Amino acid sequence: MKRADANTRVIAKFVKENDWIDFLAVKPKTRSNTSVCLKFTDPAVTGLPEDAQAAFAKGVVATLEKAGAGLDLGHYRDAPPGLRIWCGATVQARDLKALMPWIAYAFSTEKAKLKKAA
Repeated sequence: MKRADANTRVIAKFVKENDWIDFLAVKPKTRSNTSVCLKFTDPAVTGLPEDAQAAFAKGVVATLEKAGAGLDLGHYRDAPPGLRIWCGATVQARDLKALMPWIAYAFSTEKAKLKKAA
């Protein structure tokens, strides 16, 4: 439990530092510390139709996978578009710290594609 809590704190710090992403669960008490779900809050993304938001999230995940930065980070099929990050006991906080800049990179890469399409 301590490891999962520490891992979730890494993500919480990242969320606090970036205004374009947030926890899917609004209330901290309802957040999982093992399967952490995030949503994109940037108006350029939230203003898209839901299928386009899902495509955006899939693009972020694809960029992360292509870079070898993370695998299986996509949201659940029936969940709102975003990311799902495993933070359980099999994950080290240092690995999550290494992932956070990659998430920022993947987000900015996909957002740049939105600007080009406009």
